Amino acid sequence: MKFTATQIAGILEGEVEGNPQIAVHKLSKIEEGEKGSLTFLANPKYTSYIYSTKASITIVNKDFVPEQSLSTTLIKVEDAYKSFSKLLEYYNQVKNNKVGVESPSFISESVVYEDGFYLGAFSYLGDNVEIGKNVKVYPNVYIGDNVTIGDNVVVFAGAKIYSESIIGDGCVIHSGAIIGADGFGFTPNEKGEYSKVPQTGNVILEQNVDVGAGTTIDRATLGSTVLRKGVKLDNQIQIAHNVEIGEHTAIAAQTGIAGSTKIGKYCLIGGQVGIVGHITIGDRVKIQAQSGIGRNVKDDEVLQGSPALNYGDYNKSYVHFKNLPKLVNKINTIEKKVEGE
Repeated sequence: MKFTATQIAGILEGEVEGNPQIAVHKLSKIEEGEKGSLTFLANPKYTSYIYSTKASITIVNKDFVPEQSLSTTLIKVEDAYKSFSKLLEYYNQVKNNKVGVESPSFISESVVYEDGFYLGAFSYLGDNVEIGKNVKVYPNVYIGDNVTIGDNVVVFAGAKIYSESIIGDGCVIHSGAIIGADGFGFTPNEKGEYSKVPQTGNVILEQNVDVGAGTTIDRATLGSTVLRKGVKLDNQIQIAHNVEIGEHTAIAAQTGIAGSTKIGKYCLIGGQVGIVGHITIGDRVKIQAQSGIGRNVKDDEVLQGSPALNYGDYNKSYVHFKNLPKLVNKINTIEKKVEGE
């Protein structure tokens, strides 16, 4: 796809300085710009590159005044960084605006879908699936029976959505994610052998939830595993059965959350955090990477360590921990003096 400077300025409500008809077909960093590419200048540290860049078009702030001659065409906007981000979003929308059903694929006769639907090849849609407007389902996706998908949802290649799952408007599910697999429910007998507990619930993703690649969200034993609106999950996260995550909470990669734990709104959880089951974590909690959470957490706490401590207490304690060899030597020296007296 090619866009001219005039077209881009129209999208961004900017002004062109240079050749309005010059066209671009790719994006680049300003220091690596090539002919036919579009870049931007927002950080003053990179100003020197604008005089040498080979990018055909550069987005700059309106107050930018060149001190040397330029070979790149400028598009002047209020905020170059925000405008470039807006352009990336627009580019993705255009690039991903596929429609139609590719072959081979399987669609049950009871499936209902609305305008703007795209289904990639080798995908499977089970019985009684309901799909909203402008939904994009990429190749090799499995969608089980009785799944409901809202408007403007994107399901990338290879994702699996098990039966009875409910996916809200604007959700994005990345490749390899599994929504609605059985929760880890087993009961031991007197011999130590395990019998499976049927997992009869479902998974509900409310509006604008993002699920990263390789992330798994288990169905509930009874009721629902629920991710409230605006939740953002990184890659390779495990969400166990009957977990509930509050609005606009963000969780980094390789975190594991055990069953029936409730997490509040606007929390930030770092990578490789482990959270035990059947606890409650409050709103606006921040948990540093690799922490282990084994207790209820109040609103606004900041935690680090395993088992996790208050963030400030952890840092104070860590200073002493690093000095333990010195403290041991001092104690040994004192004991020898006492013994020699």
